[in-house]
Amino acid sequence: MESEHRMKHQKRWRALLVLAACGTLLAGCASMPDDGSVDHVNSSHRAEADSQVRVYSVSPQKGEAPQQIVRGFLEATTSDEATFPTAREYLTHRMARDWDPFAGTTVLSNGPTARKAPPARTVAKAGYSVEVSGSRMAEVDDKHAYSPAKGNYSVVFHLTKVEGQWRIDRMPDGLVLGESDFQRIYRPINTYYYAQLGHDADSITDGRNVLVADPVYLRRRINPVTETVSALLQGPSGWIDPVVTSAFPRGTRLAPGQHLSLDDSGALRVRLNAQGTKAGRKQCVRMAAQVLHTVQDQASAKVSKVELAGPKDRDICVRTREQVDTYQPGRLNGSAKRAYFIDGKHRVAAFQRKGEQPYPVEGPLGTGQVEMGAVAVNRMESEAAAVSRGRRSLYVGRLEGSPPTSMDAPVLTSKAKHETDRLTAPTWDGLGDLWVADRDPERPRLLRLRGGKEKPEQVRVPDLDKDQRIESLRIASDGVRLALRVREADGHVSLQLGRVVRGGTKRKPELTVEQLRPVAPQLENVAAASWAGGSRLVVVGRESGSVQQLQYMETDGSVSDQPTLPGINDVTGVAASEDETRPLLADSEDGIVRLPPDANWKTLTESGSAPVYPG
Repeated sequence: MESEHRMKHQKRWRALLVLAACGTLLAGCASMPDDGSVDHVNSSHRAEADSQVRVYSVSPQKGEAPQQIVRGFLEATTSDEATFPTAREYLTHRMARDWDPFAGTTVLSNGPTARKAPPARTVAKAGYSVEVSGSRMAEVDDKHAYSPAKGNYSVVFHLTKVEGQWRIDRMPDGLVLGESDFQRIYRPINTYYYAQLGHDADSITDGRNVLVADPVYLRRRINPVTETVSALLQGPSGWIDPVVTSAFPRGTRLAPGQHLSLDDSGALRVRLNAQGTKAGRKQCVRMAAQVLHTVQDQASAKVSKVELAGPKDRDICVRTREQVDTYQPGRLNGSAKRAYFIDGKHRVAAFQRKGEQPYPVEGPLGTGQVEMGAVAVNRMESEAAAVSRGRRSLYVGRLEGSPPTSMDAPVLTSKAKHETDRLTAPTWDGLGDLWVADRDPERPRLLRLRGGKEKPEQVRVPDLDKDQRIESLRIASDGVRLALRVREADGHVSLQLGRVVRGGTKRKPELTVEQLRPVAPQLENVAAASWAGGSRLVVVGRESGSVQQLQYMETDGSVSDQPTLPGINDVTGVAASEDETRPLLADSEDGIVRLPPDANWKTLTESGSAPVYPG
């Protein structure tokens, strides 16, 4: 029996190789053995060469047993077929018609295992039941949004005979994939929606047109531009939806029969259904900006122009890249001309050009009048906020002015007895507002100071339990996403992302940080984190029983496709810029170090601590 299984498996491989030889692209495969979980020819899912790998599926073979049919079906779903026609050959006619592979995707750490279902899980006396199981690590919903979801996965497939051959007649909708297959087949891209800043939008120019990245996972080689625009039109994912909005009228979809691509000049023409034609000219401009920046996120060529048309191909609006410059994602990031830190004399200091010695900043924070322990600089690089060395007081001062002016009184003071229970390092959003947490056990608070000067306003965080507390925070430039290091009841520190909901009135604003979700669930202890792009953070932490590591994480909790970062010893802080061209900085046992592109860490200064970019 075992030799028969091997022969049938070898036939499957021979068929696969014949198909691959007939293709014009290099073919790869993800093959399922007769027993156990799915194996993968190439587990280096981040390699650039993967973009050239094509996976072809193989039809069911005559006389295959039920478990082989289920394994063959699971293998066929890892192919590069747009609508899975070969995978449907493993199903009964009715199941092939009803099965919705796009209802969602379950991601397993090591691929699915298919075995005969135990008696307690048998679906029916007639036919045959196969249990598909594995260790679940994430779910991707029907809007393509990824979310970590650890736990055991187990579902039952039922099979019946059709003309003497076993076929699947009952199973759940969606796909189940191993992690390496998922990362080979899918790629993360950012769709863009407008931040809902409430009354705070009036504090900046074009405050209603701040674009926020919403990461989704789409198939790499299946109509990438068409699928990207379709995902955008579906609207924001559930987590970010309450704090963003789309310019597209509700119900807008692509007009049928389109295969979108950029023409030779980089122009993209998109025909929308009748709902899309309800937009006015001004609204259409905002729609075009969303399309341009979303498509640009995955396109290899530069998008020069977006043309939006109705179902009868009549233009609604046409906008060039230059005409939507004011809608550029990350326009609130700031220029990050300099990096800042606390020098050996506990003054706020700055690095400017490569090779130049650091120097104290102008203004009171660089004088040493008060010894400082941490600093944050606003996005305009005109003001800084620094916490005193003992973490008791928060000062705000200008970064210019000679001779330096005297230090103003602190804008906030903690009453906690111990340094580790006092103020966190502060952080600035792109609206010019300052955020900080007081860790006082008697009165723990998250606070915002409008303009960095007004009376601190308490921000509610309803998801935090009484035995949890904020250890540090970093707010995105858009002002609607806040990354928090949270100390758990067991002493471990996790990284959580919350959305900032702005309500109330202009005179009495009400801010809430809602729906905390893990960003680095695999890390047991997170030592530091910093924003490193529109939907990306760089995180320092360690897994259980492992050494400390630095890695990029997406805001949905998935591992970024950025290159692996070289290791460094005992990192206590990290600084990245949302301007992704700026090098990474870290606070380590060797001092403050810098990571140039395609190189290893280099020492910037052996004295000093707490490096930051504006933000």
